[in-house]
Amino acid sequence: MRVPRSRIWTAAAIAAVPVLLVALQVGSIGHDFEGPLGSLWHDYVGTPKSMSVSWAGLILALVGISKRRRMIAVGIAAGIDVVWASIRVLSGESFAIGNGPTLVLTGLALVAGFRWSGVERRNALHAAALGALLVLATKVGDVWLHITVVSRPQVYDVYVALADHALGDPSWVMGRVVDALGPVVYAVLHWVYIELPVAAIVVAVWQLRRVVSSGVWPTHYLVRTFLVLGLIGPVIYVIFPVVGPMFGYGADGHGMQVGNFWPDFVPPIDRNPTPLSFDSFTPRNCVPSMHTAWALSVFLHTRRDTDGSQAPLWLRCLGAFWLAATLTATLGFGYHYGVDLVAGAVLCLTVESALRDPERGWGWFRVRLVLFGVVILGALLLSFRYLAVSMAEYPVLAGTVVLALLAAMAAAFHATWFAGAPVVEAEEVTVDAARVS
Repeated sequence: MRVPRSRIWTAAAIAAVPVLLVALQVGSIGHDFEGPLGSLWHDYVGTPKSMSVSWAGLILALVGISKRRRMIAVGIAAGIDVVWASIRVLSGESFAIGNGPTLVLTGLALVAGFRWSGVERRNALHAAALGALLVLATKVGDVWLHITVVSRPQVYDVYVALADHALGDPSWVMGRVVDALGPVVYAVLHWVYIELPVAAIVVAVWQLRRVVSSGVWPTHYLVRTFLVLGLIGPVIYVIFPVVGPMFGYGADGHGMQVGNFWPDFVPPIDRNPTPLSFDSFTPRNCVPSMHTAWALSVFLHTRRDTDGSQAPLWLRCLGAFWLAATLTATLGFGYHYGVDLVAGAVLCLTVESALRDPERGWGWFRVRLVLFGVVILGALLLSFRYLAVSMAEYPVLAGTVVLALLAAMAAAFHATWFAGAPVVEAEEVTVDAARVS
């Protein structure tokens, strides 16, 4: 009997996860940072590093079980968190939650695997695997940030800052704007920036809401894009290490910065740039901007539902707000240069083009769009590194080219995936489904 290719890839991915976790844990030894297995152990019996990621993983896993079981799972997880948090506070430790959802997510997978059967078991295990992958991806991501520091002692901020002149130094502009808007706006933007998984879970739960009732999983949804972006994007960090304006050109550079320019003064053009030696603890995670890539993927997945119908207004507004707020925070907090955002957007559109509508296959329409994105991203990175001085000296021309490349990728993406696909009204989809049943 022929085994489906999707099952082969799934089995290979499952087998690779523990190998990767053990390898990263071994690699963390001797470098004074916590490995993924140690961090995961703290989620079970210690103080979780994140109070929201484990809950996000559990909520994602709940889409695969019935409403009654969801209520039971949430109740148990909340109860465990209350008990553990109370013990910590009474012992004089800091308040933290997250043990409950981690334990319940693990228990859910075990119960589904050994006690349930059929579609019920398959849906539960599928959803639990997605929730677990979300949690594990954050653990791997944390370790990878340390790897960027260990492997790349020098950063390319001087080059990127020069290239950013072509876009009008947007981080310097937005930094002053955010300061002028006051503490309330700052707090909202900061929450949006750090709680990107919240928006992703809201969209993912909406896309997967029919899994239990229909027994059918959509062929493509946001979680797939998120995970693939998380695999590909960080690889570029070690190829193109950058720490960001607030570190490379601000007071947060711990004495290693070029100067205290950000956000009040735009640095002068350095016509003889060289890599900048930097500290041993600031992650080199600017190019591409993964927050931009992930926020853009949230926006794209809030335009239409998985069945082709137009998404509800509240979801579309959520996607637009999260993207706008994330871009504002990304620049306004000095975490990224403008060209970082362009690279992140191109990466997102490229990955989404490779994954979207898998039932259409890998025809030339998809191959050319993915290749187009890869070529643009590669050209941008090479330009930021080797044409930075020219981009700073001829900003109008260079900025026009950079924005034109991004616009061309966006236009090709829209023409391929949206312009030719008619929007189906939600009512029509419901009626058609009723007729089929």
